Amino acid sequence: MSLYASMTTAISGLTAQSRALGNVADNVANSQTTGFKRTDSNFVSYVTRSNQQVNQPGSVIARPDYTVTVQGTVQPSDNPLAMAVAGQGMFAVALPRSTENGKPVFDARDFYTRAGDFNMDRDGYLVNGQGYYLQGWSTDSQGNPDRSTVNPMRVDQSVYNPVPTENVNLSANLPADSTTKPVSAQIKIYDSLGRLHDVDMTWTNTGTNQWSLGMSIPDDTMGGTRSVDVSFGTTATPAVNAGTIGSFSGASGLTVVNDPPVVGDPATIQFTADFGQGPQTVNLKLGDYGQASGLTQYSGQEYTLRDISQDGVPLGSFSTVSLSDTGDLTVNYDNGQSRTIGRVPIVTFADPDKLQKVDGQAYLRTNDSGEARVNDASSNGSGKIVTSSLEGSNVDLASEFSKLILAQRAYSANTKIVTVSDELLQDTLNMRR
Repeated sequence: MSLYASMTTAISGLTAQSRALGNVADNVANSQTTGFKRTDSNFVSYVTRSNQQVNQPGSVIARPDYTVTVQGTVQPSDNPLAMAVAGQGMFAVALPRSTENGKPVFDARDFYTRAGDFNMDRDGYLVNGQGYYLQGWSTDSQGNPDRSTVNPMRVDQSVYNPVPTENVNLSANLPADSTTKPVSAQIKIYDSLGRLHDVDMTWTNTGTNQWSLGMSIPDDTMGGTRSVDVSFGTTATPAVNAGTIGSFSGASGLTVVNDPPVVGDPATIQFTADFGQGPQTVNLKLGDYGQASGLTQYSGQEYTLRDISQDGVPLGSFSTVSLSDTGDLTVNYDNGQSRTIGRVPIVTFADPDKLQKVDGQAYLRTNDSGEARVNDASSNGSGKIVTSSLEGSNVDLASEFSKLILAQRAYSANTKIVTVSDELLQDTLNMRR
């Protein structure tokens, strides 16, 4: 009869409002949790019998309505390894289950999260506050990512090996108005062990628009003299003005790279030295033939050095690690060098709200969510990476308090229906007396 149905319906209402209250409690409790996505309540009615003559009481259930696609507030963080996704997508992460030979063994399942509060642990892995390890693409020596697979990202804190000098770029002006005394200059180069060595140069004027370069390397075990004559002006083809390099001649212990000279070709001389680890060849680049760059001869009384650079580096130790907006993970060394060791991708789904929630603001793929699509940040519909930032919870406390009041009132109203239905059933039973 309808009295029993009314009581059953009211009890289902109590159950539904209890679940709604539970969702509100979960949301409020996690209002400050990084990357948390609130769960709303979607009430669904079930009909027992309904037509033009009669409508029998049915029931109601409260289904969870997930809000994974709703963006939380992105706020700046002092942590340089913190990341937030602005837009759609998640970070790929791995969950450690045990250790083997001192290394973590990970769960075979793929996890995803919006909680980007990553820090580097003692082993160099990037781990967020919930214990999930950030996964990404490894890169080659040129910084190009291998997009075939993702693996836990680990920062290698080893040294940056020394790089011997191969090229020296010199930009200077020889004084055209002071030709009575030699001009002394110096460049520095690194050997294969990262040690720094001096290369002394002496420029001597030998005539109009004519200079001789003498080179001495005190640490060179090969010894010997090195010299070459430099002509400024008309020797090059086609003829050039007197202030730019025209040609080299009379090289001794040095090699002219481009000979005969052609305007626009590099004006480079090459020398070889041995600092105890075998011959080391260095290119001294003095600009281009016929171009007012690199080495010139213009008016002045003093030798003027404009710029000098070389590609060798000493031994470098780990300094810091940084992230770029493209997701590139870069290790920086105290010798001024850096190396990109990986890239953080963004994973998107056709329906993220259908992902399965697990502990620690993480998710698992389901059939309803669609396949995981791994992309570069800001491409193919994936959001961009905001570095040194964190995404907060998308819970609105004011809205949750409103839901709390509604759930409380609805629950109380359902208890009244149960009480009244019980009283009416009791009256019905008492009719036999």
